[in-house]
Amino acid sequence: VQLQASGGGLVQAGGSLRLSCVASGQPLSGYSLAWFRQAPGKGREFVVGFQWNGGTTKYAASLKDRFTISRDITKNTLYLQMNSLKPEDTAVYYCAANRLSISYTTYDYWGQGTKVTVSS
Repeated sequence: VQLQASGGGLVQAGGSLRLSCVASGQPLSGYSLAWFRQAPGKGREFVVGFQWNGGTTKYAASLKDRFTISRDITKNTLYLQMNSLKPEDTAVYYCAANRLSISYTTYDYWGQGTKVTVSS
């Protein structure tokens, strides 16, 4: 599976962004996909996981009120809608995939990341 993330950019605090992750190379049936982020100088953080079959979703508790995951099956694309953005949301956001159920840490396939910067 190849993953291509996009949609990052510079946004003011309180604004919104929608990230996209386009998957190619394999049908996503049986895969779980996820968004992670890594802020400058910090470790990688789980944001949300999504099971392509069935739609089971798991959010990081601290983000579920502002972030929403969705998909377009026809485009093999996963989206992350981020609202009410805060400066602490500044990070490189990565999409990931594996053939297992949703994991908070371990994925076999990773996209290249898209940078989100939230100004105060």
